[in-house]
Amino acid sequence: MTEAKPSLKRTLIGKVVSDKRAKTVTVLVERSVKHDLYDKIVVKSSKYHAHDEAGEYKVGDVIEITESRPLSKTKNWVATRLVEKAANV
Repeated sequence: MTEAKPSLKRTLIGKVVSDKRAKTVTVLVERSVKHDLYDKIVVKSSKYHAHDEAGEYKVGDVIEITESRPLSKTKNWVATRLVEKAANV
């Protein structure tokens, strides 16, 4: 029997903050870390450019992105699935 190997690619979950570029979304990923000196929980964030072939993700959506080969100068992540749809205001 062949067992499925666990993927070595990293996955992150974040919020889409921009969908203006063609086939690309900008995703803001936040993480909580403890400050070394003050022992306070601090929120740190990073922005990633992810490939969105169909243009299906919009601003405010929470999506999962997966690491991939470099697709352009700044883009080496691919949007894989929708976690939560943006609330319509």
